[in-house]
Amino acid sequence: MDLIKAFTNEQLKKEVPVIKVGDTVRVHNRIKEGTRERIQIFEGTVIAKKNGGISETFTVRRVSYGVGVEKTFPIHSPNVDKVETVRQGKIRRAKLYYLRGLSGKAAKVKERI
Repeated sequence: MDLIKAFTNEQLKKEVPVIKVGDTVRVHNRIKEGTRERIQIFEGTVIAKKNGGISETFTVRRVSYGVGVEKTFPIHSPNVDKVETVRQGKIRRAKLYYLRGLSGKAAKVKERI
């Protein structure tokens, strides 16, 4: 059991980004295409955080061209280059799955001042 803990502790990032549910974030994701590598930015609202430790993930939702798109990113993945917080949301729930059923201005999260 000690070997597994040692291996997972080795894989953890030293500086973990502070992400809260409801925040609007900009995720810099590393994409590999053949021999080339580029960074793709995915901006949206964090609707969920799950687990802890090495398997900790967060789900980001955005609407592009009228279609809702959700991506789940592992926090400790080497492919997640960095996470910038654009604005902080004022929420009262741990999961914002109800945003899936809303559209337009109703799907906005108020900003924490």
